[in-house]
Order: sequence, then C-alpha cells, then structure tokens
Amino acid sequence: MPTNVSSIVKKELKSYFNSPIAYVVVSAFLLFTSIWLFYLQSFFANNTASLRIYFAVIPTVFIILLPALTMRSWAEEKKLGTIELLMTLPYREEQLVIGKFLSTFVLLLIMIILTLPIPIMLSALGNFDWGQIAGEYLGVLLIGAAGIAIGLFVSSIATNQISAFVVTLLILLLLTLINAVNSIASIPLWMTSVFNYLSLGYHFESFRKGLIDTRDLIYYVLITGLFLYINVKVLIFRKWM
Repeated sequence: MPTNVSSIVKKELKSYFNSPIAYVVVSAFLLFTSIWLFYLQSFFANNTASLRIYFAVIPTVFIILLPALTMRSWAEEKKLGTIELLMTLPYREEQLVIGKFLSTFVLLLIMIILTLPIPIMLSALGNFDWGQIAGEYLGVLLIGAAGIAIGLFVSSIATNQISAFVVTLLILLLLTLINAVNSIASIPLWMTSVFNYLSLGYHFESFRKGLIDTRDLIYYVLITGLFLYINVKVLIFRKWM
C-alpha cells in the first residue's frame, strides 16, 4: 500500500475508534443480526443447517449502518475546515478517496469477522455447506464495499453529516429494494430487467445461495468503482473552485 494511502487509512481508523460511532455501529450490527437469527427467525426451531436467513437480513441492516459509518467522512472535514488543509498536503485526490474507502472497509471487515463465531459454533449442530457460507460472506463484503463508496460520495457533496446520512440511506434503500417493485406492480418485462440490474439486493441473491456469478461480481465492482471515481472528481472540482 502506498505510504500516502497508508497514512490516511491509519488517520481515519484512529478517528473512528476515538469516537463512539465505530463501537455503536459494530455493536448494533452484531446485536440486531443475532436477535434476527435466534429470536425473530427461531433458528433452533427450524432444524436446518443453513444461515441463509441470517445473511438475508444483512443488506437491509446495511441500509442504516453504512450511512452512519460514512456520513462523517467528508462532511466532518468540511465542518472542521480540515478539507482545505488536506487539499494542500502532497496527496492526490485518488489517494484521499482510496484511503477513506479502505479505512471504512477495514471497519466493515472487522464487523464481519466478529460474526464468524456464529457459523463456527452452529456447525456442531449440522453439516454446514462452508462453500455456500464463503459465498455469502463474499457477497456481504461486496455489497458493503458498494454501500461505502456510495456513502463517501454523498458525504463529499453533503453540507453536513445529517444530510449525508439521510441521502445515503435513501439511495441505499432505493438501490437495495428497487427490484421489489416487480412483485408489487405490473410493469413491462424490460423495466423488470432494468430494476433487477440496478438493485444491490438482487445481485446479492446469488451469493446468498452460495453461487458466485461473474455478472454480480462485475456489478458490485462497477458500482464501487463508479462512485469512488465520482468522489475523486468532486474533490478535484472543489480544489479548483
């Protein structure tokens, strides 16, 4: 990792863990997903060695938690006036964006790693398909990366953290659930295909089944790359204003 990017990642991670936000988000994620699996979905009563219902709820949880992680990224820099200082340092805009992205992704990775005891402990109750679980975890990381990229972009154009949170939440809500329109309304087939392709949730379904489809991989990489690219352009535009 380039030195400049590494220093930004360290700075951002230190900022996360020096505030309550990281601890609150990670705790909320672990608490809600555990309640969902063991209480609301009555895992032990289902008598099945599958965690599909566990992974099914994660994209919905991300709709709230990812905006909470990303809302401060650029909006706080603007509030404190430190974004101008960042622009004067020998960092390229791409390095700033990648550094903030990677720091948030590391936090996401920590959050996901902390869920590993669940399948490990429950594997004693039945023969889990570890290939399927690996696919599900990959899907979680990909949809999380896309959500982080979207949140960072919104934070770069938002005037404050609250507006960054709300706008990111609405975008993730739309992109995650847009394919649900197909089941509640009669729409043309071509529109169904468009909604499915745009949906973060639709592309997660194959991973939830343990299937790794290159089309879904490409989709998440494109969404992540697109919003990071736009974020860079926003910084360049701001620099020359």
